[in-house]
Formats: sequence, structure tokens, C-alpha cells
Amino acid sequence: MRNAPIAGFVTAAVLFLADQASKIAVTDGLQLNELTAERVITPFFNLRFVANHGISLGLLHADTNTMRWALVAMTGAIAVAVAVWMTREPNRADRIALGAILGGALGNIVDRVRFGYVVDFADLHFGDWRPFLVFNVADAAITLGVLVLLVRALLMRDKRDVSSENPHA
Repeated sequence: MRNAPIAGFVTAAVLFLADQASKIAVTDGLQLNELTAERVITPFFNLRFVANHGISLGLLHADTNTMRWALVAMTGAIAVAVAVWMTREPNRADRIALGAILGGALGNIVDRVRFGYVVDFADLHFGDWRPFLVFNVADAAITLGVLVLLVRALLMRDKRDVSSENPHA
């Protein structure tokens, strides 16, 4: 049981809880729960309520109840695939990255089931330039998890992996 996915599932649980707690803190605690609600934190970071009816980059906007549940089903299927991958992944760092993706996906699924949209609130900007759409902890977890997987896959291959592909290396 050396490769148990416990670290990945713990990561998923912690990020899921952090995502949900941050959304509650912003919407209930700070009362930022209307589309015009905004609080300036620093010159480059605001808290701003956004009801995101789509997925990444505003794609697949769920205008109908059918589309809403189709997005829940699609992201649910992705979450199941990530969880299965995590149970089979031998590398601990990759399991943790997959856990970040899973925790983020579950956080956004819960929002879509509860509200019909995902609660976004983090607005990073530099003057009028916004390098990111308004996002949440779940979005950040998914993004960082994917980036870790990509960096590890492209730049940090284990020597064992390389030598097993080419027995003459």
C-alpha cells in the first residue's frame, strides 16, 4: 500500500472545505452576494461577487436547467475520472496535484447543484488590466493542479521513466 492515494484525497478534502468556507465568508460574512457587490482589498485585488453560469473562460454558459445539469454531469464525470486516476497514480506529487483538481471540481459542483451557478469572488487586476477572470479557491486549485501535472510531465520526468522507454539509454 506504498502508493495509497491518501495524500491526494486529503488534499481534495482540504481544498474543498477551503473553497466552500471562503465562499461562505465572502457571500454571508462580508455580504458580497449581489452582482454589484464589491470590496477593495488592495490596489490590485478586490472581492467581487460573480455568479458564473459557465465553465472555464466563460465557455458552455448554462442558460437552461438542462444545461446546468449537463455541466454538473460533465464535471462529475471528470471528477470521477480524476479520482480513479489518483488511485492508480504511483507518484505522490502527482496524486496531490490530482487531489487539488478533485477538490476544486467538487467545490464548483456543489455550487452548481445548490445555486445553479458557481460563486466566484477573487478579482486580481493591475489597473484596468485583468489577467484572469474573477475566480475562487476551487478554480485556483484546479489551475495549480493542472500546472503541476504539466510541469512534471514535461520537465521533471523520472530517470526511471526515461530509461524504461529506451532500454539502451
